[in-house]
Amino acid sequence: MTPRSREVRLLALGGVPLIRAGDDLSEIIVSTLKQAGEQLRAGDVLVIAQKIVSKAQGRQVHLEGITPSARALELARVVEKDPRVIELILSESLEVLRTRRDVVIVVHRSGFVMANAGIDFSNVDAGAPDESVLLLPLDPDGTCERIRAELLARTQASVAVIINDSHGRAWRNGTVGVAIGASGVPALCDLRGKPDLFGRPLRITQVGLADELAAAASLLMGQAAEATPVVLIRGVEYEQRDGRAAELVRPKELDLFR
Repeated sequence: MTPRSREVRLLALGGVPLIRAGDDLSEIIVSTLKQAGEQLRAGDVLVIAQKIVSKAQGRQVHLEGITPSARALELARVVEKDPRVIELILSESLEVLRTRRDVVIVVHRSGFVMANAGIDFSNVDAGAPDESVLLLPLDPDGTCERIRAELLARTQASVAVIINDSHGRAWRNGTVGVAIGASGVPALCDLRGKPDLFGRPLRITQVGLADELAAAASLLMGQAAEATPVVLIRGVEYEQRDGRAAELVRPKELDLFR
């Protein structure tokens, strides 16, 4: 049997306003979709950039109010970073795994291994009276679940929601988009036992579907001044079950890098 052709559509939504603490992201997304002549359909996937979720949650922190601990001061000397930033990294982390100049690899309290606890200076309000940084969203999986429920109430369309962020990888150069929160889509698809083209059962294949969708959306979101922090993905086939990005965290006992 000849495989059928398949198509997936990605649309980066222009016109998303600058997000402030307390903004209603679901309302903004629905309004922006309407301006683009689109409306949500069942099975759509919305990928939302971490930065706007963090901003809406008020996760911007002014460094002038941070007092570094003795541990932060010591680590700051080793990695040559602002000790106030190091204090925030430590407060957002469960464990410090590796350090080198300008980088602290930690286990974030969400469970993900990442650089500098995901704390970011880029695209934070330049007009602030002092230096400020942006922390990752609180409870990314729960946040996706809430946004998804709000979108369902507003549009009657059952969609999936993913929060993505840019992460480096221990074994490859360059950052890629990954899912740090998900709801309404399996974050991890277990294909073990399913047949390949020749009928042989797959033995080890697990697909990080949420990460693949997050990375695809990142192509349109960009990393600088693109100002398209929401991407609509349509046409992806996935199992209709809830999922959480927490599924993607490899257990420590199976992590060869730890």
